[in-house]
Amino acid sequence: MKSDFGDFIRVLKEKNDIVDVIGSYIKLERRGYSYWACCPFHHEKTPSFAVNAADKYYHCFGCSASGDVIGFVKAYENVDFLQAVQILAARVGLEVPAYDDRAAEEAANKKKKRDRLSALMRDAARFYLNNLYGGRASQHVEYIGKRGLSPSVVKKFGLGASLDYYGLPAYLLAQGYTEEECLESGACASTEEGRLIDAEGGRLIIPIINHFDEVVAFGGRLLQKSDRAKYKNTRETVLFNKSKNLFNINLVKKEKRAGAIPYLIMVEGYMDAISLYQAGFRNVVASMGTSLTKEQARLAKRYSDAVYISYDGDFAGQKANLRGLDILKDEGLKVRVVPLPEGLDPDDVIRTQGAEGYQKCLDAAMPLIDFRILSVQRKYDLSKTDEKREFVREALAVVKDSESATEREELLKRISSLSGVSLSALTSDLDRAKTEQKPRETPELPAAREEADAEKKAARFVLAACLLSKPYAADCDLSQTDFSDGEHRTIAAYIEEGRKAGRIRPSGLFDLMQSDGELAEVLNLDYGDNLDGERAAQYFCDSLAILEKRSLSQRIAAEQERYALAETAEQKREILMRIAEYTKQLNKTKKQSGGRI
Repeated sequence: MKSDFGDFIRVLKEKNDIVDVIGSYIKLERRGYSYWACCPFHHEKTPSFAVNAADKYYHCFGCSASGDVIGFVKAYENVDFLQAVQILAARVGLEVPAYDDRAAEEAANKKKKRDRLSALMRDAARFYLNNLYGGRASQHVEYIGKRGLSPSVVKKFGLGASLDYYGLPAYLLAQGYTEEECLESGACASTEEGRLIDAEGGRLIIPIINHFDEVVAFGGRLLQKSDRAKYKNTRETVLFNKSKNLFNINLVKKEKRAGAIPYLIMVEGYMDAISLYQAGFRNVVASMGTSLTKEQARLAKRYSDAVYISYDGDFAGQKANLRGLDILKDEGLKVRVVPLPEGLDPDDVIRTQGAEGYQKCLDAAMPLIDFRILSVQRKYDLSKTDEKREFVREALAVVKDSESATEREELLKRISSLSGVSLSALTSDLDRAKTEQKPRETPELPAAREEADAEKKAARFVLAACLLSKPYAADCDLSQTDFSDGEHRTIAAYIEEGRKAGRIRPSGLFDLMQSDGELAEVLNLDYGDNLDGERAAQYFCDSLAILEKRSLSQRIAAEQERYALAETAEQKREILMRIAEYTKQLNKTKKQSGGRI
């Protein structure tokens, strides 16, 4: 069974050309035998992401992301191995076979349940949509009219209506779904008496659709004033995890395929996103709350390297949420914050000032650190001495986080202008604060650590030259080379097997390695002229000498330990002869390298 699955994977990779697959996600540019692009997994301006068409793998020389066609789909779509296989199989019309009896049964059951729940959510969305146009949803239609939403936008987002608490459960049960499925999907809930009800009963329904165009949850908006929450999501399920989703990402994905997106606008709620979309700002997503997660940041990064945060006008006062924006920055996104009029949200701005008014807000977007200064400023009355001092103290704490001397100087000038405190005094206070919290300096690496690093670099260079079949490495017998790292030994054995078969395919290593760490470091050397030219050939010889030196030194040390434990003169004499031979070889190795090792 496993071999059948292995054969299937080989066929799957053959039918899914890696250039075609990756090219359907990002724009590739051909250069010689490779295809290049800016890496979709980290921020960069100069392309360092290469696709090797002949050997069927990709590698980024900036962040070391590597893999085959399945690995790319896993990373880009944020799915597991089997889901990536299913995506690629569907692309070329193949049926995925079982790969292990127990695992296959579990996977099949899991997929069956997920597909069933996905179908249920799709049917629920259609039910809500039919309600909206069925003549009984006057309140819902009136609310949509007040929001100024056009019929085309209502249709685009699949808005619908829940008329009561019992219509949806009755409809779903009539379609053949079980009560358990209705509850597991999150579309329904259960009363204390155990009766099935619509989880979004009586609300305007906003379907939440993931980047696979699947309805995974619903948002509901109350139509009358109430002490209940105005907006409510269906609960988290097998299909829906709010921390891993962004509202409107499905339509943003379509925009991305049509052309580059310079930046994403991130708003808080669904209606803000829908309103901006209707006004022409198609690059908008909603975080469905102000607390951001790493998963949302990584999802956003697939579509653009920059994010404009456009939350409510009072967002500047929410310190915890401002700190949360560091998640976006930590994932390599350029973050700017859009200042809105106090008390207004993006939808309010669109309705009162139109698209032009909102565009002015976008044009005024400022870097995150500048917005933090603004948020601190809004907290204090700077006409009062004590509050002015608090402002300066907090503002300097913000400036301290800046990594740019130019930026720090600009921010200090602004603080000086606002507070009346001299630039020299602010600079002195900032320097003192940085000195007080200066981390303990890291001690220099000991010689043993430096030597170990040199040996690892040498091993990587030797393996890279052999793996990529450089002429000067053709006669190197890796089976006679001693590698201390287990992953290096795996790569070396693979290369020797490939030589026997007549061809070395680097992409095959992705199926063998437990992790891509060392393989990525080896592939990193295939960049520029690192592996080409006379200097590379010389460094290859030196690298082999470094490995030989380590091996001989270890043998000498082992023999010296045996000598200390030897009991007879004969044993000691034999050990001394071996030490002498190893020492002779070691000196020869050093001499051949011209003293470079």
